[in-house]
Amino acid sequence: MSNQEQSNNKHRKILGNKLYLYLTEFFAGMSVMAVELGASRLMAPYFSSSQIVWTIIIGTIMIAMALGNIYGGRAADKNPNPDKLYGRIIIAAIWIAAIPVLGKYIILGISALLIFTVNNNFLIIAAFAACMVIFVFPLFLLGTVTPSLVKYTVDSLDESGKTVGNLNAANTIGSIIGTFVPTFISIPTVGTAITFLIFSGILLLLSIIYFASSKVKSVKAIVGVILYIICIIFGHDGSFAFWIKDLTYEGESIYNYLQVYETEDETRLSTNVLFGVQSVYMKEKELTGMYYDYAMAAPYMTGINERNHLDILILGMGTGTYATQCRRYFDNNELSITGVEIDEKITSLAVDYFELPEDIPVVTYDGRAYLNVINDKYDVIMVDAYQDITIPFQMSSVEFFTLVKEHLNDNGVMVVNMNMRGSDDNATDDINAYLADTIANVFSEVYTVNCRGTNRELFASDNPDMIKAFEENVSLETNNELINMMTTVSNGLTVYESGNHIMTDDKAPVELLGMRIIDDLIKDEVEYYRDVYKREGISGLMDEL
Repeated sequence: MSNQEQSNNKHRKILGNKLYLYLTEFFAGMSVMAVELGASRLMAPYFSSSQIVWTIIIGTIMIAMALGNIYGGRAADKNPNPDKLYGRIIIAAIWIAAIPVLGKYIILGISALLIFTVNNNFLIIAAFAACMVIFVFPLFLLGTVTPSLVKYTVDSLDESGKTVGNLNAANTIGSIIGTFVPTFISIPTVGTAITFLIFSGILLLLSIIYFASSKVKSVKAIVGVILYIICIIFGHDGSFAFWIKDLTYEGESIYNYLQVYETEDETRLSTNVLFGVQSVYMKEKELTGMYYDYAMAAPYMTGINERNHLDILILGMGTGTYATQCRRYFDNNELSITGVEIDEKITSLAVDYFELPEDIPVVTYDGRAYLNVINDKYDVIMVDAYQDITIPFQMSSVEFFTLVKEHLNDNGVMVVNMNMRGSDDNATDDINAYLADTIANVFSEVYTVNCRGTNRELFASDNPDMIKAFEENVSLETNNELINMMTTVSNGLTVYESGNHIMTDDKAPVELLGMRIIDDLIKDEVEYYRDVYKREGISGLMDEL
């Protein structure tokens, strides 16, 4: 009997009834999906959670699994010793456990390198590079599991189909569970970092049981346990913005990474560590200077100072900045405000940190789905629904804006926050032009105004006297702060000349269009630092930073 055959026979005790092999397949499938979902949450605070980023994650993981399948099959034919497989699982487990320790530093390191070398498609290239470095190797190793297990479980050709079918079923069932558990249980409860550690621990335990039951001394298993303990010690911190030491709150929900940051004057909510602010609360109760202030022109366009009551609906409530400001500055009017926010955790933060009035109801629902199930009509509908820095395609189409129009009262106004304005205000092929063209296909009156920063507000109505109503009602205003703000809006209001870029439920390339503007914003932001780097090198750049 050859040494290889003796080695195989020595391991038959735990593998003899094939149950353990099916369990191996089950937990491997579970871990692959858990890592994939964890990857999306690790990447989202830096690169967004758009369909483009998801495509990159899925694509790189499929590449890894395909290569793993090829290598695993060849390795099993060459040396069918199960020790090899379970040794690879240990390595994969430790790599996955190290992701919470090193992953965010790798992402920022790759981003810092590329930001000075890449001129176009920065987020796409950086996200792809980060996925390749962080996730391909461990999933390549897990990709070797199935072909190796086929080698160990198929005793004869007569039952090969049944055996392979059972293995695939075990893998699929594990993948199903690995899809639901991170999304609905582990990530919202304990966070992304602990989720990686949990599934890494499962893989490590699986291999330890194999080696222990086989009475085989494995250096990999011993080293693996030590490294896993180290990863637990240093990897349990779920902070994504690790360079900021004084965050008021940092956490995760089913939908978002969430960060609350306070200064002496204000409290801010962000769902991305690098881009944008989703909500602001001014502690001195003044205007924010941001797009929320510009959007307050909408009530004037509906004649707020000439009527006793106004109904306002906010799709994308966030922590309620717009609702709070309308209630504060239009306190002489009877306002009925309803907010719709898909992320219940954000609503909780609104109460805890942003002083959202208790009498303003917030419905936990998707904005479009909410319009589909109600019959109510409103005087103002604000559309401010974003998933971190991306626009949900279903809330950017002709069908959606038609639905909004159906829920407006006569002479009602829709105000839309367009949160990414590129350096070219006259561009006719960016995301803002597509959105405005689509809205102009639904409403007869469309006006835009550029806000301070990168936002643009759009006002739409079928009332031909919308601007006249705005001017007349502003003239009745007595609050000087509002008068000054509305003067700024009036000076910037521009009639929108529509084009023919119409987005529909069937075709709304919002991610690709948005990425173009993000590239422009990044280039504008880092141009100064690029010049420093060219003149003074890395030492000068570090001094500047």
